[in-house]
Amino acid sequence: MTTTSAPVRPALVRTAGRLPARSALAVLGGLSLWLAFPGTAWWPMAPVGVMLMSLSTIGTTARRGFLLGLLGGLACFLPTLHWSGIYVGDTPWIALSVTESLYLAFMGMAIAVVQRRGAVRPGAVAALWVLQELFRSNVPFGGFPWARLAWTTADSPLVRFASIAGAPGLTFVVALLGALLALVVFRLATGQLSLLRLLVPTAATALVGASAFVVPVPTEGKPLQVVGVQGNVPTTGLDFNAQRRAVLDNHVATTKQAARMVADGKIASPELVVWPENSSDIDPTRNADAATGIAQAVGAVGVPVIVGAVLQEPAPKVSNTSMLYLPGRGLVDQYVKQHPVPFAEYMPYRSFFRQFSDKVDLLTTEFAHGKQVGVFDIPTRSGTVKVGPVICFEVAYDAVTRAPVDRGAQLLIVQTNNATFGYTAESEQQLAISQVRAVEHGRSVVHISTVGVSGLITPDGVVHDRSELFTRKVLAGELPLRSAKTMADRWGAIPEYVIGAIAGLLVLIAWRRTRGERATVRRTGTSAPGGGVDPSDKADESTTTPSQTEEEARD
Repeated sequence: MTTTSAPVRPALVRTAGRLPARSALAVLGGLSLWLAFPGTAWWPMAPVGVMLMSLSTIGTTARRGFLLGLLGGLACFLPTLHWSGIYVGDTPWIALSVTESLYLAFMGMAIAVVQRRGAVRPGAVAALWVLQELFRSNVPFGGFPWARLAWTTADSPLVRFASIAGAPGLTFVVALLGALLALVVFRLATGQLSLLRLLVPTAATALVGASAFVVPVPTEGKPLQVVGVQGNVPTTGLDFNAQRRAVLDNHVATTKQAARMVADGKIASPELVVWPENSSDIDPTRNADAATGIAQAVGAVGVPVIVGAVLQEPAPKVSNTSMLYLPGRGLVDQYVKQHPVPFAEYMPYRSFFRQFSDKVDLLTTEFAHGKQVGVFDIPTRSGTVKVGPVICFEVAYDAVTRAPVDRGAQLLIVQTNNATFGYTAESEQQLAISQVRAVEHGRSVVHISTVGVSGLITPDGVVHDRSELFTRKVLAGELPLRSAKTMADRWGAIPEYVIGAIAGLLVLIAWRRTRGERATVRRTGTSAPGGGVDPSDKADESTTTPSQTEEEARD
């Protein structure tokens, strides 16, 4: 029986097909993704990262695709999420990074399946990035949608696409750009130098990027004068909780400072004042001193104040709460955080995870899950304004931020506390998410932190009156109110599920086709169409053998 060998590719491609070279591409891709996130915020590196990871999986096996995806994920998430272990040790940080990387590992496996025949598949690659983020944002324990491709675009023209198909659509665009670049590079490397074969993907890349500039991002709306109070904390790290009275006093004093600034003509008279998460970790519904301090602050500014507080209910749990206070009326409404953070605000399977780290017992009291979407009716000089409160990491969850907009919110407020992450990029990463949300929902956002980075964000994603870390600051400005829904809001989660379903279908089709070709190889002893797996991916050789073909069939 005779066999035909796989087509011999140019030396550059044969070399790149070897596992060490593929691994280097995957790691460089992951590091490129890290550089795209705030901290460095070189947003063009996101498509570059996708390009490199896509190239690493061309014509390889599913198992190697898994390994390459894992390597790329670790190279991205270990530095991007380093802030998660600043005060609680390396184990939680590494565990979180490895967990997130596993999603990229399975995505790498899937991309290897659709690119098994030795070609870049831009649409499939982009769809698989969306599917990966869909799973990562929902499972387990409600998911952890940090470090999504969408968040790299906060200060780029691409962010405009968020108003069309939301964060998932934005991820698709970034991944598509990266995959199209990969196609151009692959065709150059394989000697496919015909004008048409190079012009088409190059033109498509340019067209996708340029089309961002024609996506409208309306910013007009009735103005609302707002003040954000960043009161700061006495110390960084976990110890700030032991000084909660000082934190409350800081925010009371800074609010009174804002009132003096109004009286002196330094800032305009506000219609709404917003405090951050944990600005009162002393329950003001049970502690008279805390209630008095907040009442004094509300009286000083004479306008509604939204306070972030921890309530000692429902026992034995506590509630992370946004509370609306009105002058002369006191507390009139509240919102309880719906999506507390696993391992930080509640501990799933505590006894199991204690086997890996005793840090789980640092969390002595767990937070309850809120059951209601929050929309506050704020009386202002020009009428009632609907405000949607979002607390801390909730801003990263699509459904949580979309819900108040669906219920008529004209303004979003993101109350957060970044004191436990020190001088890291975490705060800037979170601010970038709020920037994307502003464009996605066509809403102004008051992003206010106990320690920074805070900012007032207009519906085009631009940050105004930005603060620095661990400073006391009164943020003041005029934000436009909007009620019209963006296309992303009207579509909701439909684009994400449709793209995810298409991605799954493409993988299934590619897998079944590959199985059929392997069956043909076993019957006839000839190579699969397109050359199958790069031979050097198996043994650094330029030809395949029957034994290698059998091994691939088992993969």
